[in-house]
Amino acid sequence: MNTYIALLRGINITGYKIIRMDDLRKIFESMKFRDVKNYIQSGNMVFRDPEKDAGSLVGKIEARLKKELGYEVKVIVRSPGEFKKIISGNPFLSDKQKDPGRMHVTFLSEKPGKDLIGAIHEIKYPPDEFYMAGKEIYVHCPDGYGKSKLNNTFFEKKLKTVATSRNWRTVNELFKIAMAKQIENRP
Repeated sequence: MNTYIALLRGINITGYKIIRMDDLRKIFESMKFRDVKNYIQSGNMVFRDPEKDAGSLVGKIEARLKKELGYEVKVIVRSPGEFKKIISGNPFLSDKQKDPGRMHVTFLSEKPGKDLIGAIHEIKYPPDEFYMAGKEIYVHCPDGYGKSKLNNTFFEKKLKTVATSRNWRTVNELFKIAMAKQIENRP
């Protein structure tokens, strides 16, 4: 049985695409996922499933959400192992002047092409910074994420892929929840 973390894009934001987390959990449970747990109201689900291919889970979850909710919700799925690498790879943590409370991770549905990555590195919006690492982008916004131009829409337009962001605290909490699920469900 494998543990996964699903990140839903664009739900429960300023009255748009509202879904109660209890309802979302029930949808995941109806797909026969096990040990389903949600974290806060922004569409973070941790669950277990025998499926070994996270990509096939994305399509399954998106199709069910569209059927149940009547609108499209983009989903990004990662494993606890991927989250562990994301957490250990944050380049901003080495700078003690940077507040972890101002750090975010933008998760991409796929790794962008080299041409798009090259072009985006030319863009600067000081004091905000970003660092790309595969299918993740580390973002540091000293004045707050809400004021930054380095948001999901920016990365989606520039990189031609789906993006959803989580603050550093949420990234760490999701990893803890996923690891606890793995430990409590060992044979």
